[in-house]
Amino acid sequence: MVADTPSIAFVTFGCPKNEVDSDRMAAAVDGSALALTDDVATADIVVLNTCAFIQPAVEESIAGFFDLHTGWRTERPGRRIVVAGCLPSRYGTDLADAMPEADAFVPVDQEHRLLETLGTLLDIAAGSTAARARLAPGPTAYLKVSEGCDRHCAYCTIPSIRGPFVSDTPDAIVAEARWLIEQGAREIVLVGQNIASYGVDLSGDSDLSSLLRRLDAIDEQFRIRLMYVQPDGVTDALLETIASSRHICHYLDIPVQHASEAVLRRMGRPGDLGTLRALLDRIRAALPDVVLRTTVMAGFPGETDDDAAVLEEFIREARFDYAGVFVFSPEDGTRAARLPDQVPTGIAEERAQRLRDIADETGIERAAGRVGETYTVLVEGPDDDGDLYGRTCGQAPEVDGITFIEAHVAPGTFVDVLVTGSAGYDLIGEVT
Repeated sequence: MVADTPSIAFVTFGCPKNEVDSDRMAAAVDGSALALTDDVATADIVVLNTCAFIQPAVEESIAGFFDLHTGWRTERPGRRIVVAGCLPSRYGTDLADAMPEADAFVPVDQEHRLLETLGTLLDIAAGSTAARARLAPGPTAYLKVSEGCDRHCAYCTIPSIRGPFVSDTPDAIVAEARWLIEQGAREIVLVGQNIASYGVDLSGDSDLSSLLRRLDAIDEQFRIRLMYVQPDGVTDALLETIASSRHICHYLDIPVQHASEAVLRRMGRPGDLGTLRALLDRIRAALPDVVLRTTVMAGFPGETDDDAAVLEEFIREARFDYAGVFVFSPEDGTRAARLPDQVPTGIAEERAQRLRDIADETGIERAAGRVGETYTVLVEGPDDDGDLYGRTCGQAPEVDGITFIEAHVAPGTFVDVLVTGSAGYDLIGEVT
């Protein structure tokens, strides 16, 4: 039997945008007649927020569900599992047929109605008040500025999962940033499918640069990081805004995906080798100390040895600080899955590994080149081994390296650190 006040826990798979969605659903629970808990072991209902961007993510989400179903649920009668997020959005009623063990499904566009679903399961009136919650409080917080995407790249499932591009309002974003800072966040990471498109659907002066100027005006000690900025969205105005800001990290995450014009056109993406080179030149001229991350894809249908060589040479000459390399995944429902000349998996994986090797050689060399420099580091806390670590503006959470600090400093503190060594992508330093 469930407790007098049923308790709800969240388990989240996937990208930071899903973490924001879980926080927002948790806020609704926290402001209702239900109890929000961060301890799955004591919960009566688990809301499993899933990812379904590519097949490995689908498999991970399904495995997470069945781990709960065969383990956690059997420990006490009456426990329920609600599957939310991208998995039900992508597969709809087919998922319900394939997973009858789930008690309810809440797709992305229905997450605002989670309380109704929980109330139906529990046969109670859940109610709701305006509330906010953070499932993973700490010095870093993600803030989603938009939902959906209008780009329709040939390989991508996001438009079908999350719908068309919709910007949140500037007032709402600024209010959320202020609240996150009040809750202890010292780094606000702006995320969306393409944050450079922010404001295209809003009236007036509501582009990304104007939003950043409003956030930059918040008179607190914090920093802002931009993630998922598509190459064609890096305008001179944006670079000028970053350069003149008090709070914005000189860091850009720009997913180029490829450098061969032929492959980019089949992907349904603009640009070519020349425009990408010019882009990097503009960025580094405006922000000489910028740290750059990218993502690229190996083995897209029709990719030839020559195309792969173009991408390899570009990654070598571009000297990104970090590069995520992915093997093309033919996802059901995408145009790319139906294209001719699919690249054999083995060849695609070999090409991907060559790209990783090139990216690692450059990235590790660039990290080593920071020895002797002093950086402002946001202290995150001790790792599993008890070693204190933090991140510079050049280190995004979860995906980049970290900085180990030889000191005793409270999490959430900014300290100046002299880099005394490096280990792979990680830095080692001492407080000055």
